[in-house]
Amino acid sequence: MEERALTEELIGYDTSTPEGIRLCAGFVKGWLEARDIVARQIGVRDLPVTVADVGPSEAPHTVLLHGHLDVVPGRPEQFRPRLDGDRLYGRGAYDMKGALACLMLALADLRDQERIRVRLGIVPDEESEEEADRAGDRLVETGFLGDFAITGEPTDMHVGVAAKGVLAMRIQVSGRAAHGATPWLGENAILRAHEVFREIESLPFAAQSSELFDRPSINLGRILGGDALNKVPDTCFIDVDVRYLPEQDPDAILAEVRELPEARVISTFSRPPALVDPDSVYVRALRAAAAPHSDGQVRGVVGRDGASDAVSFLRAGVPAVEFGPLGDGHHGPDEWVSVPSLLGYRRSIVDFCDQLPGALAAESAVPGSAED
Repeated sequence: MEERALTEELIGYDTSTPEGIRLCAGFVKGWLEARDIVARQIGVRDLPVTVADVGPSEAPHTVLLHGHLDVVPGRPEQFRPRLDGDRLYGRGAYDMKGALACLMLALADLRDQERIRVRLGIVPDEESEEEADRAGDRLVETGFLGDFAITGEPTDMHVGVAAKGVLAMRIQVSGRAAHGATPWLGENAILRAHEVFREIESLPFAAQSSELFDRPSINLGRILGGDALNKVPDTCFIDVDVRYLPEQDPDAILAEVRELPEARVISTFSRPPALVDPDSVYVRALRAAAAPHSDGQVRGVVGRDGASDAVSFLRAGVPAVEFGPLGDGHHGPDEWVSVPSLLGYRRSIVDFCDQLPGALAAESAVPGSAED
């Protein structure tokens, strides 16, 4: 099937590296152009951002489809796709090369319709730690705008209307140096840093919840400490990744961390949360389009623990959601996507675009509606 074959092709590129991203972006551009879809590329930090449009530019409605090529690093064998039953394994299969393949195929399916403009934007840096000059923001700045945006992040065919924000902190923890043969005469900064992390996990913000999330996410991502084997380390840096709830204030979280007596926050990286009205006509239309293709598993709207490039569109006033096929294990050693769900996902995108003009017309005909 086309969805599986194209997903396997994309997985084969190691897009955890700049060179792999460039090669894969070149393949994507060529694939689109071979189907008479005009594609162009712009640059961000010397990496390609691919943009392609179908449908009339003067159409009354525009849908944005958004995906990313980059993946987190994996083992060499993870870039050789492997089929086991209905599961296709490989780095990025679920996050999000399976979805991206289907978005590309859906764009080709919609090439000849005349009722709606559909635009595909593919970024190279969704997984990066860059805070400024991100490709999602660059897309918006260059006029990649519309009425509604769908980014193909993993949601198991549910519609993700909320995503946590990011507050990443580098924290310095100090100790006291001593000879490695007499560690009791010093204070080990690495051990103390681990204790500081546990204290962060116990702060008030960590126990909060909301309708779509049971708690924030707190991860100890890196430990940097020690400069000699035979010395008790007197300085340690830890990188703590907090994914906070849309209802939480990152400045308040930062203030709680700074109250810890032995934690010195020396740098931060942040991205805002994503939140869109779950009752909007676009969300309802997407849920309706997905329902026939998901074996009755769509339970409505969900929140996603990961950060989202949807914020680039939300900041520009474009409602944006996350929506992707079935799978599991993203960023892990056994990442997979359901092959049958790829076809259902592709059809859901096409049906949503085909049905949207009618859904908007019906909404505007309701007295007192937002479209009335």
